[in-house]
Amino acid sequence: MRFGLMTAASLEGLHVDAIVATAQQAEAAGFDSLWMANIFSLDAISTLGLVGRETHRIELGTAVTPTYPRHPVAMAQQALTTAQACGNRFVLGLGVSHRAVIEDLFGLSFAQPARHMREYLEVLRPLLRGEALNHVGTEFRLGRAQFRVPGVRDVPVVVAALGRHMLRLTGELADGTSTWMVGPVTMKKHIVPQLTAGALAAARPAPRVIGGFPVVLTHHVDEARARLAKLLAGYGQLPSYRRMLDREGVAGPADIALVGDEAALRVGLQRLRDSGVTDFNASIIPVEAGVYARTFDFLAGVRHEFA
Repeated sequence: MRFGLMTAASLEGLHVDAIVATAQQAEAAGFDSLWMANIFSLDAISTLGLVGRETHRIELGTAVTPTYPRHPVAMAQQALTTAQACGNRFVLGLGVSHRAVIEDLFGLSFAQPARHMREYLEVLRPLLRGEALNHVGTEFRLGRAQFRVPGVRDVPVVVAALGRHMLRLTGELADGTSTWMVGPVTMKKHIVPQLTAGALAAARPAPRVIGGFPVVLTHHVDEARARLAKLLAGYGQLPSYRRMLDREGVAGPADIALVGDEAALRVGLQRLRDSGVTDFNASIIPVEAGVYARTFDFLAGVRHEFA
């Protein structure tokens, strides 16, 4: 299991320089990847292009960029540009987001998210491979489109997939999934089997399973979970996440977080690896003084135990 680090998952926003510094720190500590959320601050794809110029080894990915606001042709061009800037270390993480965002904020239809994602990928993937494309579909109609970006052969794509249909089409058309608010039981019994079935049906390689989890190294477990419950409460109210939490049989987001001392976190990490997670994406939540640095150092030190 590879170890990654989540960054910029905050409504307060961060400066580009802070993201660069985090990436450099993660690379120096041996983390395999850095994943950047795309919420209401910096654009994640653009920022990671800049990060790519200041790092050398670490994989850089979005977790995740919503599809609806960007035409797939525009998404392909931006992703190819960032991939070149990163020296082909960029992974494009996509998602349909949530009805509350797409309809209430952007004023777009969220009527058929799985159909939208299928057609989006059907347009996007050939463009990322440099192929010429003509497409006439339900959502997109293209004349001949093609990009030639020197040094870029393709851009890996992962999809934030939770439901059965989205997981199946992700296995068929993408390189893996990137999840949030999914516990280890749901990962093992739902996410991995459905995703793998889609890949097998399309004769594609085994997909990546990038599992994002809140994580806190602490001896004050009850207090930390109580703070996490307040900080993460909004996620538990979004229908797609709520369904995953209900599948897991937990009350809220704090219940799937990895919280505790070194021994407890090791147990939690082993459960994730056993559930089929190929890439652990750590979202370190600073619920108490010193917790970020303490948790960061612990994860950097134990990642070899779960390789």
